[in-house]
Order: sequence, then C-alpha cells, then structure tokens
Amino acid sequence: MPEGPDDRPPVPGALPVTVDLLIAAPRSRYVGRPADGPAPVPTTGPEQHETVRVRAHLGIVGDRYFNAPAHRGASVTLFAAEQLEHVARELGLPEGTMLDAALTRRNVVLRGADVDALVGREFDLDTGDGPVSFRANRAANPCAWMDVVFGAGAFRALRGRGGVRCEPLTDGVLRVGPGLLRAS
Repeated sequence: MPEGPDDRPPVPGALPVTVDLLIAAPRSRYVGRPADGPAPVPTTGPEQHETVRVRAHLGIVGDRYFNAPAHRGASVTLFAAEQLEHVARELGLPEGTMLDAALTRRNVVLRGADVDALVGREFDLDTGDGPVSFRANRAANPCAWMDVVFGAGAFRALRGRGGVRCEPLTDGVLRVGPGLLRAS
C-alpha cells in the first residue's frame, strides 16, 4: 500500500547535500523497446553539465522536457544517489560496486537527502548561486529500461526509490558540488 502524506518520513528543514550529477539532455535515450537498447549518446553536445540554468515553471534550459506542455509540473527530476547502493545490493553485486547514476536519466542526482520523501512538498536547493525553489509533485517511477542498463531486477529494486518529478518555482542556477536543501 502506498504511503499517504501523513505516513511519510519527515524531511529535515535544512540539510547539507552534494549534487553529484546534473543532466540536461536534448532528447531521450530510452526510446522504443528496452530489448533494443538505448539510443546512442548525442553528438550535438554534452548531456552532463557542471552547471544548469533553471527557469520557473519551464524546467532546465536545454533539457528535453524544458517548456514541454505534457511535463508541466514535472519538468525536473531529482534522484538520491544512495538508492543505487540499494540497487547494487539487490542485484547481488560485489560490495562497493558503483552504478552509473547517469543511467537513471534523472536531471539532478543528490547525495545526503531522502529525495523520495519530498513528494508533495516545496523545497529550496542552493548550490552557491542562491536558492532555487521547487515543488515535488509526484514520484518519478522507474521504468523497464533499468533492467537493461543496470541488470535484471533493477526495475523492481527502484520501485518507490526512483526520485521525484518537480516543478521549478523560481529561476536560478544549480552546480555540481556541495549544497543545502531546505524543505517545508
């Protein structure tokens, strides 16, 4: 049974975090049938960035979901890097195996926060250029592609741990490195 708003674990008011990864991808790499494998890395420019510009109610500049009507309210995805440690354990991989967070295709990969507990909350993420405000509107559910890119069983291991889909409420800049997350 899914947790209701009153059953969720508390999210601290302010928490030091690290942004491990920022992705702004001009197109999806997981298209078609998972058995066919992901599309090649685009040659038009990098998908991983040291900084990204966020626009209120639109998303991350340069990302495939920027200003996409179907993704309003869910244009930016956040993911907790620690969840990949859980996946590695569930897949029976050797202790210390590091899975590539870029394969989750989430825009912002954080370390140090229970990202999944943010659903239904507003929060600020400040990585040194001032806070960027977000509303975490819903869970970012994993897809069958996770079994292809990480190994059989990853899709199941990420259920309830796939991150959150957010709407940016303010403009700003996010950077890879240390930051502060303030949740309401």
